[in-house]
Amino acid sequence: MWISLGGAIGAFSRYMVTSMTGHLLGHGFPWGTMIVNVVGSFIMGALISYMGIKWSTSMEMRAFLTTGVLGGFTTFSAFSLDFAVLYERKQMVAAFGYAAGSLGLALLAVFAGLVLVRAIAA
Repeated sequence: MWISLGGAIGAFSRYMVTSMTGHLLGHGFPWGTMIVNVVGSFIMGALISYMGIKWSTSMEMRAFLTTGVLGGFTTFSAFSLDFAVLYERKQMVAAFGYAAGSLGLALLAVFAGLVLVRAIAA
């Protein structure tokens, strides 16, 4: 039940971020999906690091936050569809730039979250 609630919170948050991003930056490029993937990866790294160093939490709380909230927030299935849409529109530079940017920035963000929290908590 708690994972489902977390998923609902994450999905609603994702909708709000992608909606606001679309209004601010336009709908020609999937900026919102890329932003939630990068931000979600950063939060995942920071959260996992914090739970490992300072916050001894239950497995249920860990699952609520990681599987539920962040699982509902990050959107790699939407990422895949966005890539396919750009690709099928023959926007190859945008499609591959989006894929490389999303993956590269998300990986950098998860490590940044790990390093940041370890530095602060140590």
